[in-house]
Amino acid sequence: MIRIFLADDHAIVRRGLRQLFDECEDMQVVGEACNGREVLTAVEAGLEADVMVLDLSLPRVNGTEVLRRLVRIAPDLAVVVLSMYPEEQYAPRMLSEGAATYIGKDRPPELLVDAIRRAARGEKWMPPGTQAPAASAPHDTLSAREHQVFTLLFQGQGVSDIAAELNVTSSTVSNHVSAIRAKLGVRTINEIVNYAHRMGLID
Repeated sequence: MIRIFLADDHAIVRRGLRQLFDECEDMQVVGEACNGREVLTAVEAGLEADVMVLDLSLPRVNGTEVLRRLVRIAPDLAVVVLSMYPEEQYAPRMLSEGAATYIGKDRPPELLVDAIRRAARGEKWMPPGTQAPAASAPHDTLSAREHQVFTLLFQGQGVSDIAAELNVTSSTVSNHVSAIRAKLGVRTINEIVNYAHRMGLID
């Protein structure tokens, strides 16, 4: 039996996922969380699960930061990232940072079920048709931490909010923002957001 933990901030999505996995004889949902802090608390309390289905857009602690911490504190827990962000932009980076796979929420349910079974077997897997953009883009040069800050910026968070979420100082975040501006060739946070729109990272 594959034990699954659901981490998504939308109750309707969690209910739909639970119903999907209830239909699979080899899967059992053992818990769920609506924000990143709840995920980390559950793991620190001794969560017994084989696979975590993780959304990136979690409040309190975002999914990318949750993944980074899980790799360190729960290395045997396979993480299937399920998100609205484009696979071709996010899948390669999330796999490089420790996810078993990355599935877009527009994919059919059967693909998610297959991904979970693969993750439970210890496989790292790219969904069919997913590939990194052919040409390197400026945001591809961002470090893992810079990419986290970049993502939180275009999600609308300020420097102090990001510092609290990542458990670092505001000056550290400001330094990352400066590096991001330099690498993207922009001058302001608004231009960072506009860049994300142009590159198709957000709608």
